Amino acid sequence: MSKTLNNKLILGTVQMGLAYGINNTIGKVSMEDSHNILGYAFDNGIRILDSAEAYGNAHDVIGSFHKNNPKKSFEVITKLPHQFDLDINDKVNTYLTELQVGQLHALLFHSFGSYEANSHNFSVLTNLKASGKIKHIGVSVYTNDEIEEVLLNDEVDIIQLPFNLFDNSNLRGDILEKAKAKGKIIHTRSALLQGLFFKDVDSENNTVQSLKKELVQLSTISKSSKTSIVQLALNYCLQQNTIDNVLIGVDSLQQLVANVEVLNHSIKDEMIQDINKIKVADINLLNPSLWN
Repeated sequence: MSKTLNNKLILGTVQMGLAYGINNTIGKVSMEDSHNILGYAFDNGIRILDSAEAYGNAHDVIGSFHKNNPKKSFEVITKLPHQFDLDINDKVNTYLTELQVGQLHALLFHSFGSYEANSHNFSVLTNLKASGKIKHIGVSVYTNDEIEEVLLNDEVDIIQLPFNLFDNSNLRGDILEKAKAKGKIIHTRSALLQGLFFKDVDSENNTVQSLKKELVQLSTISKSSKTSIVQLALNYCLQQNTIDNVLIGVDSLQQLVANVEVLNHSIKDEMIQDINKIKVADINLLNPSLWN
């Protein structure tokens, strides 16, 4: 098992606070199952969690785990809500208490719109960073244009963006290289596109039908290379030199075990090149927040 790749994974916690994902059939993960998932993640080299105020009671689930497992403390990324009125200092203190941690690994704006609307708060964030309450400041974005804007701000440490088999290097171009040249830490999310890659291509789901051609292409690559979709999806992201960490979410311990297992098997450069040939014309189809 590759410890390097395990350390590159960030475990998302939205499923621990909400019923989430196009392929989620079991709903919100229970507290007991969440603790089991977190314990397995820590024991297998995953050290960073991704959360948000908007993720239901996910903060409390993480805090409960930390309280019950004082020797297994994660670094936690969390996000400010899209819109907020309260003082950021108060929010950070609340987050630290809920999560049972002494420092946030990162505090992110949950969207580019929120980042733009609250640019006047950057002095507060830099002061929080100077005080040691947060380690990094970040922004969650969607588009290359948004990344270009964020690159102009030297105070932003982390850029979190979607990147996957469809939202791939073909679409991203050289933007990640530009971000790395500016010293940014790159975190990617949507590696499994909320489970879309595992949906039956004949499903009546509107998004599946709109992306049927691309899903068939993906299935062809998987079958011809005798490589599972999850192996393609995770390793495609993890093997990118421009990506520092890859965020994944799971609905069960079994799913996490399977995801960690695929890290034993890298994918060949030819497969990466085939994936890069997949081109989605309507990029709005790659934004789950726009799905019907």
